[in-house]
Amino acid sequence: MTSTTPRSGIDLSELDPATRPQDDLYRHVNGLWIDRTEIPSDKARYGSFHQLQEEAEKAVRDIVVEAQTAHYGTEERLFGDLYASFMDEARADELGAAPIADDLAVVQRVDSIPGLLRAIGEFERTGVPGLFGLFVDNDPGAPERYLVFVNQGGLGLPDESYYREDEFASVRDAYTPFVARMLGLAGIDAAEARAERIVALETELASVHWDKVRSRDSRSTYNLHTWAEVVELTAGVDLDVWSTAMGAPEGALAEVVVRQPSFLQGLAGLLTEERLPAWRDWLSWQVVRAAAAYLSSDFVDASFDFYGRTLTGTPQKRERWKRGVSLVEGSLGEAVGRIYVARHFPASAKTAMDVLVENLIEAYRRSIADLDWMGAATRERALEKLATFTPKIGYPVRWRDYSALSIDPADLLGNARRVAAFEFDRELGKIGRPLDRDEWFMTPQTINAYYNPGFNEIVFPAAILQFPFFDEGRDSAANYGAIGAVIGHEIGHGFDDQGSRFDGDGRLTDWWTEEDRAAFEERTRALIAQYDSLAPATTPGHHVNGALTIGENIGDLGGLSIAWKAYLLSLDGQEPPVIDGLTGAERFFLSWAQAWQQKSRDEETIRLLAIDPHAPAEFRCNQIVRNIDEFYATFDVSEGDALWLSPSERVSIW
Repeated sequence: MTSTTPRSGIDLSELDPATRPQDDLYRHVNGLWIDRTEIPSDKARYGSFHQLQEEAEKAVRDIVVEAQTAHYGTEERLFGDLYASFMDEARADELGAAPIADDLAVVQRVDSIPGLLRAIGEFERTGVPGLFGLFVDNDPGAPERYLVFVNQGGLGLPDESYYREDEFASVRDAYTPFVARMLGLAGIDAAEARAERIVALETELASVHWDKVRSRDSRSTYNLHTWAEVVELTAGVDLDVWSTAMGAPEGALAEVVVRQPSFLQGLAGLLTEERLPAWRDWLSWQVVRAAAAYLSSDFVDASFDFYGRTLTGTPQKRERWKRGVSLVEGSLGEAVGRIYVARHFPASAKTAMDVLVENLIEAYRRSIADLDWMGAATRERALEKLATFTPKIGYPVRWRDYSALSIDPADLLGNARRVAAFEFDRELGKIGRPLDRDEWFMTPQTINAYYNPGFNEIVFPAAILQFPFFDEGRDSAANYGAIGAVIGHEIGHGFDDQGSRFDGDGRLTDWWTEEDRAAFEERTRALIAQYDSLAPATTPGHHVNGALTIGENIGDLGGLSIAWKAYLLSLDGQEPPVIDGLTGAERFFLSWAQAWQQKSRDEETIRLLAIDPHAPAEFRCNQIVRNIDEFYATFDVSEGDALWLSPSERVSIW
């Protein structure tokens, strides 16, 4: 007779008997794996997400290799030819720096600041990074329309802190010779002197950048301006030259959101004729940096030596086929995704996810209704917002059309630039059109999920709906502890420190009473303080930035606590079975820890602590359960245990 008892979803042989869950849930579940696992030589970190990504990567490789013989005129042949152009390493080596010679000549002919802005604008639509990061999104003030957002840019290091913090001095010391090396490979003379000027100029640019914490503030970064007002911000600098050269559709920049207005003002002070030689060098560097991945092996190796080895500690670059797959994914991801879904995503998984999402939303509804710190008026608005959440599961209902894109199997850099121009035109072409609420901002084969406040939607690509996050054949406790918490996390972003400032229509508006906002912020400050005190065991001198990670930490805390309530709802009053000697509650929390399995190189950990809004995996696991009463009851955690947090210090928000 076949047993009807589902699998527990927990491999008992993987639990570390030397570590008690009361002291370190993360190591109790993952310690044996951490001790025996070597991070692959081509990765900066490795864990559950990366293992799934490897499987997706192999599946996509099969698809793109087959596509190289598809019929001409099909999307399959488009991405097959793109992959073929990347895999022709011999041709790239033969060409050397020749593909960027014309662009470098354009830069050398620049003889004025207006000429510089014109060249930057011309390069903008083909993927050469300029002074700004441009993207299109719906307007937080009027969410039924699209606008262009203008973000600070111009840096070659991860963010402004790398130019000023003592902890990154060694990175800065390596950066200047790296820039010189790349310029030399491109045949640019006096490379060392030019590199010094470039880094000095970038350091000045960094001084007028906002930091990561300030730049994630949804109110401070919402600054609606007409184009005439933008030009006023950069008094003395004719940005019209840049916008015209960029070739944006007429009216696309009539109104824009300037995320960091003081950056534009500071930039204007740097765009002087005296600095023109340095700006020319800087733009040459942007051309080289943007093209490096598509040039000969010496460029690829030099770029990896800094951005891979120095910044993240990764000893070996990825195999060429993996980099080729990444190019295809980033260029024609939905064309590949359509085939990936047909091959690898069963309809039953989507059905099961629908049930999970329904239970998570219902659990949130009940929790919000019972909050003792929130008043009736704010509670009503919160419930209204929750009721308008749009879940998207698996894949888009309508696939992106790539038919206007041209790919040449013998022109790798040209292909990369045509893809960039295609995306540039597609994005700016949204201006003036109705919102496309069917659009996805991740491909189905991506191991991730997201919440979009402007659309008030939660999105779960097909590829994340696999073990250890989701498994149709295992007991529901493990699914709620993993993918359930991910679902809860994304819903929770709608009510985190930034998402809570948007209403259900995606409008940035204050729908809270002053008293309720103060009560919410009191709780978030306590959570910030908790995370500020944390430092990874492998890099004890480097702490988590609680203010930078607060949004994700609220998402994690709400996600797991609401997933627990949703799990109880799913039981419908029934007692969960004991499986493999584990209660339902134990399976729930062990699965949570299992989902965060990860190992990271020290350099990568330090880099992410500076720029990533997510806390390290060990704290996403352990610090969250320290705040959840059910964890204490499940494992009989008591005072004196390492994960004990006194009830008065525990934070509960949603």
